[in-house]
Amino acid sequence: MDHKVTFGGKPVTLVGNRCKAGEMAPVFTVIDAGLQPVSSDVFHGKVRIFSIFPSVDTPVCSLQNIRFNREASKLGDDVVVLALSVDLPFAQKRFCAAEGIDRVHVFSDYKELDFGIKYGFVIDELRLLARGVVVVDKDDVVRYVEYVPEITHEPDYDKALAVVRELAK
Repeated sequence: MDHKVTFGGKPVTLVGNRCKAGEMAPVFTVIDAGLQPVSSDVFHGKVRIFSIFPSVDTPVCSLQNIRFNREASKLGDDVVVLALSVDLPFAQKRFCAAEGIDRVHVFSDYKELDFGIKYGFVIDELRLLARGVVVVDKDDVVRYVEYVPEITHEPDYDKALAVVRELAK
């Protein structure tokens, strides 16, 4: 299935391997606020929401992080939210402190684009991640994927959260 994605109405090219519901979730490594590598394996056994966005320094990305932070407090200990962008960890840390982001694990894919390539979210023209949401179950199976068609729009929170609530039962 071809996913057309635009940024400000202009088509962009996403590179990497598009993930699909039903596939095994690829393991990836990203960078934490302390500039240390973190493998997605550390969250094995939990339902995972990957909240993907271009930059914390934009209004829609800010809203997305604030919304998932608020939702994370309602989802219980078996669910973890990972916020992923190519922002430098310094910018992510500043943003989280300013906005009170404390229930979401924020990671940077700036170094290797390991997540972005393995999940097909890298915007070729900008070397940023496109906006989207991926939900992975406790057994590492992808259960929901959204590549937001227009990057300046918010994801469909309700659809993703409905899948998460079903998996967390």
